[in-house]
Amino acid sequence: MAPKPIASPVPDAWYPTLAVVMLSLGLLFTASFFIYEATSSRKSRSLAKELITGTVASVFLGFGSLFLLLASGVYV
Repeated sequence: MAPKPIASPVPDAWYPTLAVVMLSLGLLFTASFFIYEATSSRKSRSLAKELITGTVASVFLGFGSLFLLLASGVYV
């Protein structure tokens, strides 16, 4: 039995759209994080909120960067 070729679970035509959407969401969460840090006092900050917002922003920016590289032809 011949091995099956490796295929992407996401169609190639979706790469640019996914890159724009995920990078936009990542930048939105990053801006939200910075606004929260700048406008809240030290005593009213929540570590859980900071970690969750930072993690979500990081995941969206990471996958957005991946799809941007894939859309531009850099296969990683």
